Amino acid sequence: MRSPTRMFSPLFGHSPHSARDPEREVDQKSEQDPEREVPQDAESGSEQEPEQTPEQGSEPERHSEPEQVSKQDPDREGEPERHSEPEQDSKQDPAPEREPAPEREPAPEREPQQEPERQPEQESGRQPEPERAGRRGGRGRLGRVPLTTKLVAGLLAGATLLVVADRCAAMYAEKRAEQTLRDKLGLAATPDVHIHGFPFLTQLLGKRLDGVDVTVPDAPAGRVTLAEVRAEATDIRLDGDLPLPVDGARAARVNGDVLLAFDDLDRELGTPAQVKFRALDRQSVRADGELPVAGRVVRIHAVAHIRRDGDRGVSTSVSGMRLDVPGIATYRPGRPARLRLHPQAAEKISHDKSKARALLAVPSVARQLGVAPEDTGPAMRDDKRLGRITGRPGFKEKLMRANLVDLVADRPETLERVGVDPVLARALVRLRAQDLSERVAFSFQLPKQVKGLRLRNITVERDGIRADLTGSGLAVGTARGADD
Repeated sequence: MRSPTRMFSPLFGHSPHSARDPEREVDQKSEQDPEREVPQDAESGSEQEPEQTPEQGSEPERHSEPEQVSKQDPDREGEPERHSEPEQDSKQDPAPEREPAPEREPAPEREPQQEPERQPEQESGRQPEPERAGRRGGRGRLGRVPLTTKLVAGLLAGATLLVVADRCAAMYAEKRAEQTLRDKLGLAATPDVHIHGFPFLTQLLGKRLDGVDVTVPDAPAGRVTLAEVRAEATDIRLDGDLPLPVDGARAARVNGDVLLAFDDLDRELGTPAQVKFRALDRQSVRADGELPVAGRVVRIHAVAHIRRDGDRGVSTSVSGMRLDVPGIATYRPGRPARLRLHPQAAEKISHDKSKARALLAVPSVARQLGVAPEDTGPAMRDDKRLGRITGRPGFKEKLMRANLVDLVADRPETLERVGVDPVLARALVRLRAQDLSERVAFSFQLPKQVKGLRLRNITVERDGIRADLTGSGLAVGTARGADD
């Protein structure tokens, strides 16, 4: 069993016997390990440098020597530890020990030099694996798509194709219907047909359509042209060997409207009178234009009252017809015909003695002016008496209300003296009321080829005359009942 002294000697680096013979330990260490002093020399600091790490210094190396000695020679644990003289020299002269410090500075520089060399090795070792994996996965990229996504994409593609096919079939049917209507009705313009409902193919196979909108522009209707005819047909039954061709169709119900535009009336009825039509009220149309008469331009004015002509037509009755000679007179045809002075002409006569005496010389005119026969003679000779008559209140208004139409045939020279051209007056009187009315009257009927339709609620709007269109059992083409 070891003594307590030997047990504690390795821990403390010396034993109780070291005090007895200190030089003996140095001699024994030099004999057993003669080369041990070489790495401790200060001049050999470069040889110790590879064994030391950057974290270790010279002082930790001195403290580690007693542990190495005690481990290599446990039999000398009791002997005291003694350092050799070279070691003492190195402790006394620290300058040689600090010289290696500048030589360790390149140590951190090795790391950035080694990192670029290692990176290509690491990249070359790691990158090929994902590249090869990408090549293998590229061929099976669709294989990674979930089955549900594939099914949904397939259904969407199929549904898109079906929708496109259905719309193409509907467009083809619309074009065929447009051409059929144009040929059957003798239209100048191609109508517009739009088929309601989706899908169309199922309706076609079932021989029934939900609804069809038809718009016919510029439909001829007698003397005039309807600007637009719109109709919406519902619950339509198809006839023929389906799917194609369709021989005819019958609509259970039809609703729509027709428009007779004022622009079309101006173009078709305005010549040669150059008449313009505009709304007067919800049931009346005002016509204004110009008419050449006896080498002069006479203004024509009239009012056309709208009424329904049966169930399929519209007609007008003209009233308020008059022809104006601006600044002179107004002629109203009819029974009785009337020729009356304008305010400007009446004002001139009331201040012109010669013109006033010319009118008072005609008994029928003097009677209309309210002048008694016993007052007419003195007024013809005395200017004061004439002034009393022409200066009466209301004399000008009486001149404007007097009918001078009898003077046209009996006293044309009198008309000339008061400023009315007798030639123009005779031409106006010759115009018949019926002829003038026809210049502004109009009417229209629905096309005979389209049966089963009726007009309702005829009203005058700002842009023209509009009427509602209703019907049932309307047949088109060779459908049963189309000729009823």
